[in-house]
Amino acid sequence: MTLPSAASPEYDTQAGRVSDAERERALEVLREGAALGRLSHDTFVRRMELALTARKRQELAALTADLRTEHRWTRLVLSTVGAVSGFGVKLRRAWQAEKLPKLLLPAPGAYPLRIGRDPANGLRLSHDTVSRVHAELIHQGGLWVLRDLGSTNGTTVNGRRVTGAAVVQAGDQVSFGHMAFCLAAA
Repeated sequence: MTLPSAASPEYDTQAGRVSDAERERALEVLREGAALGRLSHDTFVRRMELALTARKRQELAALTADLRTEHRWTRLVLSTVGAVSGFGVKLRRAWQAEKLPKLLLPAPGAYPLRIGRDPANGLRLSHDTVSRVHAELIHQGGLWVLRDLGSTNGTTVNGRRVTGAAVVQAGDQVSFGHMAFCLAAA
């Protein structure tokens, strides 16, 4: 029986060492994982430190094992599907916006516009899904801010529920309970 010589390719003493290209590929997988939200900032920083000091390929493999990389075509297909599905939502929102009644934004500098069922509100909405004091619209720092005032059925802006306050502008769709409007400039 003959043993392989040190010069033969079967006896590679450098087989376990990490090349700069392998280290860079691992770092790129870590960067992508952090960008996609798969790693917290602290985990990302710690794994980067470990990747830079890794001496064996197995160490690099362990750092990226849970960050399955997607092929270029997979990313392209997924982003295309996301864009197409998002288009349907935008199309439906645009279609509905033309049908919605307009809610004129008050003149800047005026008092906050209170919205709700209570007759004392600046905008009274007589609907069962609207709270007595539902929301308020105020002009602050050059921006319009819509604030939900603890309503039962919620306030939404462009289909997203407002928790606290949200910046709005002309063209946005707002709803108070089941009553929806399209904001318009005065």
